[in-house]
Parts: sequence; structure tokens; C-alpha cells
Amino acid sequence: MQALCAASLRCFARRGRGKSCVPLRQQAHYHGLMPAPQEPPVDPPADSYVQTASPTVVHTPDSGYAWFRLLVSLLLMTIGNAGMWVIPVVLPVVQAEFQIGRADAALPYTLMMIGFGLGGVLMGRLSDRFGLFRPLLGASLAIGAGFVLAALSNNILSFALAHGVLIGLVGCAVTFAPLMADTALWFARRRGIAVAVCASGNYLAGAVWPPVMEHFIATEGWRATYIGVGLFCTCSMGLLALLMRQAAPSAQAATGPSSVDQQRERPFDLPPNIATAALCVAGLSCCVAMAMPQVHIVAYCTDLGFGAAQGAQMLSIMLACGIISRLVSGALSDRIGGIRTLVLGSALQCTALLLFLPFDGLVPLYIVSAMFGLFQGGIVPSYALVVRENFSPKQIGMRVGTVIMFTMLGMALGGWMSGKVFDLTGSYHAAFLNGIGWNLLNLVIAVTLLMRLRKKQSESDPN
Repeated sequence: MQALCAASLRCFARRGRGKSCVPLRQQAHYHGLMPAPQEPPVDPPADSYVQTASPTVVHTPDSGYAWFRLLVSLLLMTIGNAGMWVIPVVLPVVQAEFQIGRADAALPYTLMMIGFGLGGVLMGRLSDRFGLFRPLLGASLAIGAGFVLAALSNNILSFALAHGVLIGLVGCAVTFAPLMADTALWFARRRGIAVAVCASGNYLAGAVWPPVMEHFIATEGWRATYIGVGLFCTCSMGLLALLMRQAAPSAQAATGPSSVDQQRERPFDLPPNIATAALCVAGLSCCVAMAMPQVHIVAYCTDLGFGAAQGAQMLSIMLACGIISRLVSGALSDRIGGIRTLVLGSALQCTALLLFLPFDGLVPLYIVSAMFGLFQGGIVPSYALVVRENFSPKQIGMRVGTVIMFTMLGMALGGWMSGKVFDLTGSYHAAFLNGIGWNLLNLVIAVTLLMRLRKKQSESDPN
């Protein structure tokens, strides 16, 4: 109390001299006589709630979300690749209804494969820029519209264009190379097996869709079946696309511990475009060879007198063994790398093609067909791994799409070329030799790239 009275007297004296005075309550606070005044609560700005919200969950490579995303990618590829496998089933019915020849009836498949290859590059570039969600959503609508418009077609031209543009170029193209490229970004330790599992969706589609289409075409007709398949693809793929909105990890996060930045600037010690061109030629040549048994095994069995049914069974065995091959090759690539897996697969495929020459009995052909499936199934996915391991992740979608486009062109070229060689020579032995020659070209390119990679690694790390 005495201190408070003294403070009051000093205040009056200062005012008398024309000076300001500190309020008595504040002086009392300074001397510890009264509690500090409480400031009234102030409401935070409206946008502060947004700033203090919990951050978005960021998933990392090899996480549980990465494996969940792989499962979604497998389903998307199995559904989205329906267009590749429904045409062989519907082809005889369409040919009879439109009253056209076999060559004209094969036009939808040809246009779809061309669109599939070209679309892989375009959609890969779009996925690099915008992520997978938008291209997948557009693909779901395009595939549905393509099947419906094909069902409403009155001539082979409109039927073929629906397959080539909507189903192939805009639709199926998103559900192959871009999905493999995205999967490669989400895995570091188990990248090989993950890409192999994703790529197996293509063969799963070949196992699932033909019997489904055959059943409903026989009971409901091909037009109603096409409309039903289109609606199913649009709804299911649209829902699955919602699960793919998370952007891929950054380049640094997705890179494995053994990657070297300098190698990505000059893959195989080559300019990136030159290295991509070499992989494109390799992909073209390996698939020209691969197409020979896959496209002509049924006709080959017919010429040998075994019948088309036996050839169809051999083709089914090839595809089934191809799934096993992709999984085993993927696990192997996690240990030895993508380029070594490519070299091994190319050498084994060439060996299987050679075995078709001396063995033309029924049982030996079954065995050789199974061996061919086991040897070749992991080749195409290995290209995605080679690109991921040696090129910049920022362009992985575009470059994987470009290489896969050439593998598709190789399949189309190989099927036609083998038939042309047979027409000129009257023998499938010459067609097998043609395939072996293309396979050797692929093997030379793969071995050359491997040697350049090993040389670059030894120069960068002398120890």
C-alpha cells in the first residue's frame, strides 16, 4: 500500500512537469502488487484452420500402399485389356454378319494393335505430366464408348474404327505401358516382381475374357454382349481409377540405393534418345520372333494334321506358362537387374525357337510350346525395368510407352511376316528361321547394352 501511494505521488509530480505517466494499475503490476491483466481472447483468422490441418499422408516406395496400388493396377490391366482378347472370339460372328472375307474381318484387330502401340506413347506422356488418374478416367469412358459404338456398327469400317481409336488408342493403351511405368516408380527393393505382377494382367485378361465372351455371345448375341462389356468396363475402371489419385513418389524417393545419377543422364553411356532407339529396335526384333509361334501355332498344327483344337490348346499352354515366366523373371530381375534379365530371356527364347525345327510330333510340340511360354513371358516387362533403372524417372512414362509401342508393332509385323514367308516358301521351317534371325538381332543389341553398362559402372567405381 505504501508503494502504491508513492507511485501515485510520483505520477502527479510528472504530470505537473508536462510528462506522461504510466497508469497506476500497470505500475502496481510492475511492483508485484496486482496480477497482470488478462488479454481478451482473439479468434484466429478463418484460414488458420486450413493451415493447421493435418498434412496429407505421403506414401513411400515399397509401402503397404504401394502393394495395394499394385493390386489395383493388376485389376485395371485385366479389365482394360479386354479389347485385345475379345476380337478373336467375335471375329467369326462378325465376318458372317457383315459378309466379308477373313482379311477384312481381321482389320479391327490390326487397327486396335496400332492404336494400342501409338496410344502407349501419348498416354505415357500424359501420365508423366498429370499422373494416372485423369488418363485412366478417360480410358474408362473411351473403352465403354468403343464397345457400345462397335455394337451399333452396321459395317466393318465403323466396327474397326471403334476398336482402333476408342478401345485401342485412348482406352487399352493407358492400361499397359503407363501402368507398368507407374508400378516401377512405386517400388525400389521389389521392383522386378512388382512390374511382373502388373504385366501379368495382360495374360490374365487373355485367360478370363475369351470364355466369358464366348458364353454370352452364344446366349445373348455379340451386340448385347459388347454393350454389356462396355458398361462393365466403364463402371469398374472408373471406380478403380479413384484409387489411383495419389501421385507417384518423387524421383529421389523412388530411386533405389544402387542407382547413379550420372547413368541416368547418359544411359549405357549414350544420349538418352539413342539409348531409347536401341531399346525400340530390340523390342521390335524380339517380338517379331515371339509372334511366330503365338500367331501361327494353330495353323502349324493344322498343316501337320493334328487339328486346330490341338493348336489352340498349345496356345493356351503358352499363355499360362507366360504368366509363370513373368513372375519368375520379375523375381530374378530384383537380383540381377533388368538388362541381364532381358539378355537371359532373349537367349532362352531363341533356344525354344530352335527346338521347333527338329520336333514336329504332337507331344514334343506340347513340350516345346510350354518351354517357349516359360522362356519368353518375362521379356516385355523387362523393358520397363531397363528404362526405370537407367533413365530419368521424369520421362519414364513416355519412354516406356515408346519402347512398348515397338514391341506391339513387332507382334503385328511378325505375325504378317511369318505368314508371308510361309506363302513364299510353303513351309513354316523358313518362318521359324526368320524368327530366329530377328531374335539374334535382339540378343546382339541386349548384350551390347549390357557390356556398355558394365564398362560405365567399372569406370565410375574402379574398386
